[in-house]
Amino acid sequence: MANIDTGGGKAQKGKPKKITLRVDFTPMVDMNMLLITFFMLVTTLSKPQVMEIAMPSDQKVEEDQAPKVKESKAITLLLGGEDKVYYYPGKLDESAYSDYTVLKETTYSSNTSNEGLRSILLERNENAVNRMRELKLERAEKGNKMPEEEFRERSKDIKGDMNALTVIIKPMSTSNYKNLVDALDEMQICSVGKYAIVDVTDGDRFLVENYKTKGAYGAAHLAPRNQ
Repeated sequence: MANIDTGGGKAQKGKPKKITLRVDFTPMVDMNMLLITFFMLVTTLSKPQVMEIAMPSDQKVEEDQAPKVKESKAITLLLGGEDKVYYYPGKLDESAYSDYTVLKETTYSSNTSNEGLRSILLERNENAVNRMRELKLERAEKGNKMPEEEFRERSKDIKGDMNALTVIIKPMSTSNYKNLVDALDEMQICSVGKYAIVDVTDGDRFLVENYKTKGAYGAAHLAPRNQ
């Protein structure tokens, strides 16, 4: 039993007699345990943040079964070294490989006032970004009482719309793990729901080398036919 004894010594002549007090702290210990148990039961534990990533598959998909993507709503990111990002819109034909200007260069800058990756994605995915903003405002107006399942389903419909942006991410051997993580973060920030990590091809390497040399590499080497 936990207690404090405040008494002590004998009463002296001419002084009031001291009374021994005993304070029992046992109920306080029980109350603390009850409070700890209560907060453990009612407190919401932090939920793990899970990101769905589409990786290359070895399974062959028939052309009629492949998902349809508008070329005007597609962009390919080549993650290069020194925190550089190369990109090109749509799908390139063989004639485009002779022109090094088809490839553009940017950075992982989050400043939307410049030509950083975030600015490019927000501009190309403007419709989905605006619709997601409206959905979040609607949930806020309801005092965050919108069921999580409903919010997730409506978000999926917005990001998976035919007119939403599709991003192909191709990490090159010169890039690092942080570059890939930064690119995936931008997918979430820019409301991009259709994206996949794909292996780099010989054609992609040719584009980068030709861009770095401003066309000199392409003049000395034949562009590979496989993209």
